[in-house]
Amino acid sequence: MRFDVVTIFPEMVLNGAMNGVTGRAIKQNLVDLAVWNPRDYTLDKHRTVDDRPYGGGPGMVMKYKPLKGAVDDAKKLVSKERVKVVYLSPQGKPITQQLLNENTALEQLILVAGRYEGIDERFIQNECHEEWSLGDFVISGGELAALVVIDAISRLLPGVLGDEESAKQDSHMGGLLDCPHYTRPEVFEDKAVPEVLLGGNHKDIAKWRMKQSLGGTWQKRPDLLFDKKLTAEQASLLNEFKIELKYK
Repeated sequence: MRFDVVTIFPEMVLNGAMNGVTGRAIKQNLVDLAVWNPRDYTLDKHRTVDDRPYGGGPGMVMKYKPLKGAVDDAKKLVSKERVKVVYLSPQGKPITQQLLNENTALEQLILVAGRYEGIDERFIQNECHEEWSLGDFVISGGELAALVVIDAISRLLPGVLGDEESAKQDSHMGGLLDCPHYTRPEVFEDKAVPEVLLGGNHKDIAKWRMKQSLGGTWQKRPDLLFDKKLTAEQASLLNEFKIELKYK
């Protein structure tokens, strides 16, 4: 899969992406990443990419033409069939695991990182397929959001993670939070690893992990359970978790 980021801070994206999972994926040619600076598509000596907003008001607005030039050049590098242009902004749909899962089949994802007060609305309407948001808050630009999207989608692609099951067991993959995890030492500061994890019975371990996943979701993110249809076994395990918690 190919990621193209339109940004006036290309070094910010490149430096951030070349670490950890995404860095390895890029080096192994499992993921392609390119950055496009709108300033390269300006004609004035100051390489101006922003201007005052019509109607007045504070701040500056990114101009249509430099952004379009960057996106158009990015599109030339692949076929046009499985390409999506996404503007990263506080007004966008929330980025969820389901949203990320739905976009892993793309051939190219072009991420437009806004700055200042935003970008010309005509560019959003004419050039972008969707708007995505990290959440209901404002950050200084879309570069951090772009890095989050690149990391989150990359780990879903074949071969990127060393263990293919790792991503499947992450929080939110099944609509639930992940279960607790432990490693050595077995006892630390009088806190012991749950006995079930030491016994080697994989069926019991799987059952315990599902119970903890359900219980943890109920405690930390009950909203995730509102519309989730639990199986009879899951409902029973969640009830057991609540009873056990009550008598702790």
